[in-house]
Amino acid sequence: MIIRLRSRDGLERVAIDNPLATVAQLKSEIETHLRVPTDAQILSTNRNLLLSKSRNDLSRFTDMSDPSARLSSLKVAHGSVVYLAYESERTVAGPAFHRAGSSGKKMTMDDLIAKQMRVTRQEKAHSELVSFDRDAANVFQHYVNESLAFAVKRAGFMYGTVSEKEKVEVDFIYEPPQRGTEENLMLLRDPDEEKLVETIALGLGMRRVGFIFTQTISQKKKDYTMSNAEVLQAVELHTEGNLKEWVTAVVKLEVNEDGGADVHFEAFQLSDMCVRLFKEGWFEREIQEEVDPKLSRMKKDVVVGGKDTRDVDNDFFLVVVKISDHQGPLSSTFPIENRNSPVTMKALKNHLDRTKRLPFVKRISDFHLLLLITRFLDVNVDVPALATCVQMQATLPEGYQLLIESLATAS
Repeated sequence: MIIRLRSRDGLERVAIDNPLATVAQLKSEIETHLRVPTDAQILSTNRNLLLSKSRNDLSRFTDMSDPSARLSSLKVAHGSVVYLAYESERTVAGPAFHRAGSSGKKMTMDDLIAKQMRVTRQEKAHSELVSFDRDAANVFQHYVNESLAFAVKRAGFMYGTVSEKEKVEVDFIYEPPQRGTEENLMLLRDPDEEKLVETIALGLGMRRVGFIFTQTISQKKKDYTMSNAEVLQAVELHTEGNLKEWVTAVVKLEVNEDGGADVHFEAFQLSDMCVRLFKEGWFEREIQEEVDPKLSRMKKDVVVGGKDTRDVDNDFFLVVVKISDHQGPLSSTFPIENRNSPVTMKALKNHLDRTKRLPFVKRISDFHLLLLITRFLDVNVDVPALATCVQMQATLPEGYQLLIESLATAS
């Protein structure tokens, strides 16, 4: 049977003749054919092995630690993918290299540039941690889980702050107009609406800090952390965001120990090399169907694991970011923009009626409510002033309160 080995060097294969083969026999074949010493190998059927950043992280993957365990008992069969991590050096087989000169092949400028584009894993993210406002994260995942059933993709822009300790705090999520399918996500961005969002965020003392999107149930069956289309979209937005701490978050369903499904958040940064390759135009922007979705195709050769290639495993571009949560300054109880049903002034009236016991500034301390009412205000004067009042939790000028209450009763 053929076992596919995925490591940080890419996808390789070993053949095993014995249908009753054990983990020890698989390791022996790997040492013989892939030149990774047996005692240096860490094997797992869990792809997250390749995202480990330390020995402590690696030690948690124990599903293939018993050398006497039969591969069949671990559900490893012909065509299965097994993940391989190791810390030693190895020589990866590749094309012979001849020195340039009178007796060798002359190198072109493209050859020289490609040799400089050595794609390796980036071990440390620029963001030490990303913390999500509990309510904002819950409102996003609840809609995807309960209303969309993870059948189509959904996305949003994350807004918040970045501390001096490289900690990103996400306090609200803006969901732009979009069209999602099982495999693809098209953002139908509205520049006028985004100008309002940016102005509100600025008044709140916040900025855009990342991109969040969901993967569908059908994608769960695929062998990748992020697809090539997702990497391409994420790195484009990362580059646009112009923030070194920018975070990309993925929301998906994961099977729990009881066989049920839990909503799971993962956070990454796109590596510096990924951003550089995108900025310099190396990515193929038109993704062909025959390209494996776990691979990003380059327009020219790059060096990965000592080999020249145009196909780079997407995991090389992902740097894991730790996740936490917090209670932010805003509520997330107001209906969300750009979903199935338009948000009307009736929603504003219901919200104000429901929160009448609170101080007025507290009643409007919700980004999604602010986005609705600021459509009727001067974006250069009134919107910053109103958002600043919310940030400071200061008493609103009487004129703003009267305007908001009149908008609510106009429904």
